[in-house]
Amino acid sequence: MLGLAYLVVMFFGHLPDHLILFPTRAPIDAGGAVRKKIQFENGELEIWTAQSRQARRQGRTDVFILRFYGNADRADRWAALEAEMWNDRAVEIWGMNYPGFGGSTGPARLAQIGPAALAAFDALTREAADRPIVAYGASIGATAALHVAAQRPIAGLVLHNPVPLREIILRQFGWWNLWLLAGPVAMQMPRDLDSIANARASRTPAIFLLAERDEIVAPRFHRLVVQAYAGEKRIIELRGAYHNDPIEGTALADLNDALGWVLTKSSPRVP
Repeated sequence: MLGLAYLVVMFFGHLPDHLILFPTRAPIDAGGAVRKKIQFENGELEIWTAQSRQARRQGRTDVFILRFYGNADRADRWAALEAEMWNDRAVEIWGMNYPGFGGSTGPARLAQIGPAALAAFDALTREAADRPIVAYGASIGATAALHVAAQRPIAGLVLHNPVPLREIILRQFGWWNLWLLAGPVAMQMPRDLDSIANARASRTPAIFLLAERDEIVAPRFHRLVVQAYAGEKRIIELRGAYHNDPIEGTALADLNDALGWVLTKSSPRVP
């Protein structure tokens, strides 16, 4: 009976979703961001969009940033603020709330993140026409961005503290439970979110933002994704930074410079 109960909980109780995802739905002041809805399966995805000052001034967006945020975070919190990160570029942010987060139809499931990310990209493609789309993911959002990069013709990729979920679960958390918990949880990680496999399949130019003192995802796990990445890449070391520290100062200037490199290197294909 104990063995049966173990199997039921491990493999049929959506345990990885409950252990890893921390969705919130409380209202958040979105500033000047605009809410969009796109159809996704039997519900909808919530997208928050915001244009930079230059995009508003010239009445046209030159670059779209498809943004995937970290766990327990939301697009409505950041989209308007991040639109102004890009100096004098005419940028438009499209920030996606994962299923079960914010106004996106739930429940929150790891298996839904990859398909939702592709649905957001496909919707943005129709809006962007021939203009470049750069996928930008932080923490668990990097798994979504890498999945898009492996499956769609994006112009570039920005990965902030990328997370190889399966490797972290097995190597960092397996020892104290003799892999009785970590093993089954790792086995249930969706293939869509395999950062190592997606990194090996990606060829678009990529920027890696790596926090030196990341206390949530050990830097050695960031490096696994960097080493696996098959495309051209630039690494921006965030000296003294922790996992959730904002990109600012010299690092932000370096990011803007690297985005210029991405846009000159990329040659997006027509889907």
